[in-house]
Amino acid sequence: MQATVGDEIHVHGRTVGSAEQRGEILEVRGEHGAPPYLVRFEDGHEGLVFPGPDCEVQSRAE
Repeated sequence: MQATVGDEIHVHGRTVGSAEQRGEILEVRGEHGAPPYLVRFEDGHEGLVFPGPDCEVQSRAE
């Protein structure tokens, strides 16, 4: 997975009924766009994300 600052990350719910989370990538800490990513989520909290198979990155250009 690769991302750039400003891309949006979507964390899909892993169980039935759990909500999807969306956030903006503020910082890319890995090399060449690799994780981990510092993300600001829609509710305002920020956290370091190591994306798993339940995540996808949407480029700003899309």
